[in-house]
Amino acid sequence: MDTLTLDLGNRSYPILIDSGLIGRPEVFRQHLSARDLAVVSNTTVAPLYLAKLIRSLGERRIVEVLLPDGEAHKTLGNVARVIDVLVANQFARDCAVLALGGGVVGDLAGFAAACYQRGVAFVQVPTTLLAQVDSAVGGKTGVNHPGGKNLIGAFHQPRLVVIDTDTLASLPPRELRAGLAEVIKYALICDAALFDWLEEHLDALLAGERLALTHVIRRSCEIKAAIVGRDEREQSERALLNLGHTFGHAIEAATAYTQWLHGEAVGAGLAMAAAMSQESGLLAAADCERVRRLVARAGLPTRVASVSPTKALSHMTLDKKVLGGRLRLVLLRRIGEALVSADYPAAALERTLAAHFG
Repeated sequence: MDTLTLDLGNRSYPILIDSGLIGRPEVFRQHLSARDLAVVSNTTVAPLYLAKLIRSLGERRIVEVLLPDGEAHKTLGNVARVIDVLVANQFARDCAVLALGGGVVGDLAGFAAACYQRGVAFVQVPTTLLAQVDSAVGGKTGVNHPGGKNLIGAFHQPRLVVIDTDTLASLPPRELRAGLAEVIKYALICDAALFDWLEEHLDALLAGERLALTHVIRRSCEIKAAIVGRDEREQSERALLNLGHTFGHAIEAATAYTQWLHGEAVGAGLAMAAAMSQESGLLAAADCERVRRLVARAGLPTRVASVSPTKALSHMTLDKKVLGGRLRLVLLRRIGEALVSADYPAAALERTLAAHFG
């Protein structure tokens, strides 16, 4: 079993990576002391893994909360459903909320845990590649608003992240491809060697080869844990983890969270961020093309026909990186080096949007 640690002093926590972890009771005995547990999952994941997880949790008081599947259900209403269950079962502050599922379940359950009695323990058991490499680590929780992605949320770190790589065997190919977008993001912001590796081993990842997937899960978690450990609340460096997300979140919001998976929107956003970096005179044309080609090879979109440039920009102006009325973007100087900047030509953004939307 690989064990990483996200170092936050007395709030540090382990990230466990191995096959079969959901079925190992000793993992939960060692790392989870709460006796009252709410397990939040969805109608797709629960039939596959919920019974096995509950057996591993042992003799505790466990209640289940099953939600509909999909980004469109990442709402305040479903956070209220989770909290209603906690209240109905008279859970106290020493309870814990476990998220069994992908990024939607993890973000929503984590936000409910952050809000209930001003914060209770939270455990992530991610079952999608995207959640395993990204959203389950780092403590960002929240839900969507019709006006923008993740506009309502809180920082609330988990006590434990359990990454069972066996769950990827049941992952649909579309979800696997979506998860690769976040892996490409990590390579672009700070690991050029990983980008080279992805170019060479992408076919193995798309085929679901275990060793290749475990490698990118571990490396992605290493990168994110290091960055979050240095900048938990996104005052500086952590903003780099949003590469591609300003464009991607606009895509999701403009299509009412119903047409695109988050990773698909991020994939398109990575291609757009690279193009914007080239338009701004930062990124070489050859590197921009490498980014676009890898995103396309991963089976991810690189442009959006159904959203106009004007509509995309209107949603981008609600991005959480807007400061002083100025939209900051994560851009690339080269593959493996990113920066956050509001100092870019307005015409460069106009050309980028015109080329990739509508």
